Amino acid sequence: MIDSHLHLWTLDTFVTGGVRHYPWLGPQHGALFRSFGEDEARETLDAAGVRGAVLVQADDTVDDTGSMLAVAARNSWVLGVVGWISLDAPAEAEEQLHRFTAHPAFKGVRHLVHDDPRGDFLDVPAVRESLALVARRGLTFDIPDAFPRHLGSAVRLAREMPELTVVLDHLGKPPLADPELMDSWSADFRALGREPNSVAKLSGLHLPGVEYTPDALRPLFESALEAFGPERLMIGCDWPVSTLGTPYGRTLDVLLELVSTLSPSEQDLVLEETAIRTYGLAVTPIAES
Repeated sequence: MIDSHLHLWTLDTFVTGGVRHYPWLGPQHGALFRSFGEDEARETLDAAGVRGAVLVQADDTVDDTGSMLAVAARNSWVLGVVGWISLDAPAEAEEQLHRFTAHPAFKGVRHLVHDDPRGDFLDVPAVRESLALVARRGLTFDIPDAFPRHLGSAVRLAREMPELTVVLDHLGKPPLADPELMDSWSADFRALGREPNSVAKLSGLHLPGVEYTPDALRPLFESALEAFGPERLMIGCDWPVSTLGTPYGRTLDVLLELVSTLSPSEQDLVLEETAIRTYGLAVTPIAES
């Protein structure tokens, strides 16, 4: 399989030029508050039998993107990079896109919308202008932790910019433990699934108040299948954030057990082919090799 969602960070560069990187990360995160580098990531993937991964930004800085691209240049297991650009400043975004797309591994952009104080970030005209530049280059736009503030905006974005591939990370962080909130999530989630330019990731599903087991997550999996179909779903382990819940192997095993209920061809879609097609990865699916 291909892991469509993996992070790296180095706390040696936690502060650069007086700017603190990864401001969401601190001692309160326990074992997560350390460096997670390329060698440990490769060993983790190898131990689980995962042949490659897409690196995804964990900081709204160009430094984080540059670091991931440098890792990609050194490691064949890095199949793609989803980085960050200044979406609310189109002129800067255009220059950054010009620079980053010189790297063949650069496949898409993401912004930590859940940490941004602007609840209307995805509707800001300047952001839409920058996302049009992203779409013209055939790049994707990942949206993390969209519920509750940004899932409705994601629906509008996908509907109003059909030329842009919108990737919903972590199924939008469904509030599985709260039935009332789940009704709201379900409505927006289904609406996003009706937009053909949308894709969803089975990732980041260590949810508050929910046991991380196949049985507990099966309703989400079935909702995702109904809304997106296996041709627009991809698997990701959200390492190392997921290690706060379970080790990488267990995170993956639960996802694989859910996917095992599908036909072989549908499993191929969720485990590799959707990621390859969505991000334009230069790799042949196992099923075709």
